[in-house]
Amino acid sequence: MSLLERLRAYWGRALIIGLANAVLLSAIMVPVIRSGISPLPQAPSHSFAEAVLGQSVPLPIGLLFHVVYVTFWSMAFVVVAYPRFTLARALGLGLVLWVGALAVFFPINGWGFLGLSVGPQLIGVALVPHLLFSAFLYGLSRLAFGRR
Repeated sequence: MSLLERLRAYWGRALIIGLANAVLLSAIMVPVIRSGISPLPQAPSHSFAEAVLGQSVPLPIGLLFHVVYVTFWSMAFVVVAYPRFTLARALGLGLVLWVGALAVFFPINGWGFLGLSVGPQLIGVALVPHLLFSAFLYGLSRLAFGRR
């Protein structure tokens, strides 16, 4: 089955997986960032939305960016990995996205390469949500499609 055929066949479940993953991650990360526990200056997606739009935006706009981003990559994983969902594949995607965040999104956000303008702790701090993304993605994929 080609990627396009898989997308047609599984887009509904893939979309639900992506949205559920985005909601789960937001439910954890937003309170952690807003409470000050995290050294992140603000939610990366919120900062990115402000950088792209060139103005201050309310948190829901940043969350919308987050939902679109997480949903896209979750759907891509489902289409590419189906039917061989493995934790290793999910972790691989999460690690690639982590490197992308450090090398692309953090500089766009004004935090410098690897977030070093804010501090070296951002490297490890940014890894945590990407590991959660991977774990949720793997679990949700298994839940939605069962064992193959």
